[in-house]
Amino acid sequence: MKKFIKTFLLFVLFLIIVGELVVRITHSVSDIPQRTIDNSGIQKYLTNQTGYWKGGNHKWKINDLGWPGDLPNSYENLITIIGDSYIENFMNPNECHQGALLKQKMTKYNFLEAGRSGVSFIEAMEISKDLDTLQPVQTLIYVNDNDFYESISEIKKMSDITQLNLNKNQIIYGVMKSPGLKKVLYNWKLLYYFYNRYPINNTTGNKSEEESLPDKQHENDQHKKYLIELTKLFKYITDNYKTSDKTLIFHPKTNDTFIKLAIEYGFNTIVLDSSHDKSWTFDYDSHWTCYGHEQVANQVSIGLNKYFNLRILQND
Repeated sequence: MKKFIKTFLLFVLFLIIVGELVVRITHSVSDIPQRTIDNSGIQKYLTNQTGYWKGGNHKWKINDLGWPGDLPNSYENLITIIGDSYIENFMNPNECHQGALLKQKMTKYNFLEAGRSGVSFIEAMEISKDLDTLQPVQTLIYVNDNDFYESISEIKKMSDITQLNLNKNQIIYGVMKSPGLKKVLYNWKLLYYFYNRYPINNTTGNKSEEESLPDKQHENDQHKKYLIELTKLFKYITDNYKTSDKTLIFHPKTNDTFIKLAIEYGFNTIVLDSSHDKSWTFDYDSHWTCYGHEQVANQVSIGLNKYFNLRILQND
């Protein structure tokens, strides 16, 4: 019996080793970079990491500042780009990132991206305060409806996302959930493969934009219900952050309530439009493909050049 158990355990160990090798060689799961929290309470990635996206067709990299992508060659005429997983953009190669694409269209400027899954609007403002030390000429913040709701703890309390507590008028910084367990999970590729294949809780994890947004009627009801809280959020931001050099890039189908509030409280705005082109996104989720990022960069560069030209005329 003991011999049988020993043989069985050795066979299981052999299968685990073979399975681990197969998953790693075929890149059946994406490599996930490890996070840290800096002295400002901002969740970044540990610097100088690299890894493969699922399928192994391209690698992502984390730069010296702890953000995905390449650093610019110079910080002169710098434009910073801040956002969530759409800007983090691990699913596309570096040449399909907003910074690289905008650099092709606006060659006299340099671009620095700061993207991470789960960034709320209020955390984007915290990141912008941190990056303002680099003296950018403009900051682009890419947002959708959920980024505003998730910024307010009274609406949707989320411990791993930086939020504003309106009652206390205080920023509550996000904390990393189960960092030790995640480290094991991400490094044991076979286990991570089965976790992705057969998740313990299908309701957890990052939902795609289409899945997480409410239907149109519910969406309108939400904006009416939380208008006071949303207005307080914008009021807090104008009282505590510089907004005159910030441009909000609104995802397609963002509710007009947010756009009107942004304009009212001093932001420049660019509203993306994909209504005439349905091929921006992947088949399996709502993140932008390389083609989608190109279309976004086209619209952003046009809107930004108009804004810069208008500002020059106003100063003459």
